[in-house]
Amino acid sequence: MTLLQLTRPSRPPRDERSFLLQRAQPAMTGLIDGSLSTLAPVFAVAFATHRPLYAFLAGLATSIGAGISMAFSEGLSDSGDLTGRGSPYLRGSITGAGTFLGGVLHALPFLIPDYRVALVVALTTITFELVTLAWIRWRFFNTGFLRSFVAIAIGGAIITSVSAALGTIS
Repeated sequence: MTLLQLTRPSRPPRDERSFLLQRAQPAMTGLIDGSLSTLAPVFAVAFATHRPLYAFLAGLATSIGAGISMAFSEGLSDSGDLTGRGSPYLRGSITGAGTFLGGVLHALPFLIPDYRVALVVALTTITFELVTLAWIRWRFFNTGFLRSFVAIAIGGAIITSVSAALGTIS
């Protein structure tokens, strides 16, 4: 390694830093929360009922509720005046939309009527989500891609396993 590779990168320019604080970070928070927090109800319902439509409805309701909750949480957590994080309304909207999107993506496959096919497509979608989240962290936050993927995948695997186990209790 050269000395250049070992040194920490300098702070991003002010415009880029504002973009990271006001847009990218709220979007990332929402996408991660939506992708992970909505796994539990979707898979618990899917495994408990073997009815894809019920899993979809649970995922849709959870995505909407989580999106609204995260929008309010982000918007009310910081006025932006002291931190320079920008408008709470914009940050809340970005976080809420990211949460909804992150949650609804892996609920959509449960519109497929065949339970097994829906499950395979949902798991494939989750893999795509995790890779995308790791890429975003690598691209915008200077975090290693593999490290990000493993960290997010561990969270997703734990949530999916626990919710699937709960769904099999009869």
